[in-house]
Amino acid sequence: MGSTFGGLEVAKSGLFAQQSALSTTGHNISNANTEGYTRQRVNFEQAGPYPPSSRNRPEIPGQIGGGVTAGAIERIRDGYLDDQYRAENNKSGYYDSRSDALGRLEDIMNEPSEDGLSKTMDRFWDSLQDLSVDPEDSGARSVVRQRGQAVAETFNYLSNKLNGLKGDIAKETEVTTKDINSMASQINSLNEQIAEVEPHGQVPNDLYDARDNLIDKLSEQVNIDVTYENPPSSADAMAMGKANISLVGEDGDTLEPKLVDGSDNSTNELQVNYNDDQLAENVTLGDEEFSVSEFTSDGKLKGLLDSGGFVNGDGEADGTMENMLGDLDKMATGFAQEFNAVHKEGESLNSIEDGAEVPDFFQIDGEEDDGVIKDLAGTIDITDEIKEDTDHIAAAKDPYAGDGDNAGELAEVQNQSNELFGEETSLDDYYESLIGSMAVDAQEANRMKGNSDTLKESAQEQRDSVSSVSLDEEMTNMIKFQHAYNASARNITTIDELLDRVINQMGVVGR
Repeated sequence: MGSTFGGLEVAKSGLFAQQSALSTTGHNISNANTEGYTRQRVNFEQAGPYPPSSRNRPEIPGQIGGGVTAGAIERIRDGYLDDQYRAENNKSGYYDSRSDALGRLEDIMNEPSEDGLSKTMDRFWDSLQDLSVDPEDSGARSVVRQRGQAVAETFNYLSNKLNGLKGDIAKETEVTTKDINSMASQINSLNEQIAEVEPHGQVPNDLYDARDNLIDKLSEQVNIDVTYENPPSSADAMAMGKANISLVGEDGDTLEPKLVDGSDNSTNELQVNYNDDQLAENVTLGDEEFSVSEFTSDGKLKGLLDSGGFVNGDGEADGTMENMLGDLDKMATGFAQEFNAVHKEGESLNSIEDGAEVPDFFQIDGEEDDGVIKDLAGTIDITDEIKEDTDHIAAAKDPYAGDGDNAGELAEVQNQSNELFGEETSLDDYYESLIGSMAVDAQEANRMKGNSDTLKESAQEQRDSVSSVSLDEEMTNMIKFQHAYNASARNITTIDELLDRVINQMGVVGR
């Protein structure tokens, strides 16, 4: 026969197990709004059964259960959904930074508007047409000088603002790399804490959550690959081990060394190095150096580098802001050189009167590279001769008073084909193409940002459906565990009544 007291141990195990489940449920409810928290559950396990005492078959095992034990407290998390979310988060970070940078570029170029370069140049061409009608009018000449000055100042403004935006993006890149290194350091610290706990058979769920939350945030900054070291043999089967974080290069391969190396609890600092022109020259990871082109495929950091400017694998300047500056320099070069050439072919009031040499209208300084004068957009100005005396403006084609044909030809510079801009491409065509390309790029970045945000939200919702805390579900579990706890308590009361009957109320006959 089994012991009369055996049932007490079974009922007690039920009390303890349901109490553990209620505590875990309370922990879930308390952290329902905690960022990065993963809901947990207690895995109930049957206690080992034992054979009943039997006169004929004492060897039959497993006929009477030994109750229940509260096994490991498990995080409810799906690694596949984590990978999916981080991939979409990485793309979202890239297009978000691209969209922001191109939006700021559109604000600077400010086209179409009353204050943009296109409208300023239109006013300049109109003033030249007015001058061609009355070439000796000092007021018309003064307007041409003022409008020419406005064109030069607009080029200067755009160039300076774009260089300023390049500098802002370079500073933001520096802040982003600091954030990446900080998160890597925190992940490494959590690795160390986890390594101290796991060998004792414990499963540090809250440390895992903190580490996963940091990895999620890191995936927005750079494209990463996450692997885990094998936990020690004494660890629980659910132990995850220390995390390794590797950066993924442009070709999809992981870069060495690792950003976070769990094998020796170390990190390697990530650094973007700039040259004097505020171009990202290379990227260093620990002691290894990479070109910007091969560094990483997506993420906020890549979006900043693509937007601000960098030195590509061929050693040439590249990037959205840098390319726009180069296009403005090309436009300023083609415009100023052609305008000066036509201007010098004409006759000014001074050259008609005393044979004075016709000066350039625009001042051109700088080194030439493939026909383009570097940084001309930032330095272009009208010449001192034109500033001091408007009679130097060559409005005439022939050396006699009243001729304004050259002013008309100067006004037509906007429509003349220029080899620097491309075959049969005029100044107006080139600028329209420039603004159109910028608008298309910005529109595409906004579209991709919307798509990537939608996919990220979808991945987050799928992950939340598995891992996040549902208060309705937790309330249901609470009621379930409460009833199980009450039933176990009632079981103890019943066994107590049985023992009272045996101990206190049996064997009293004949006394």
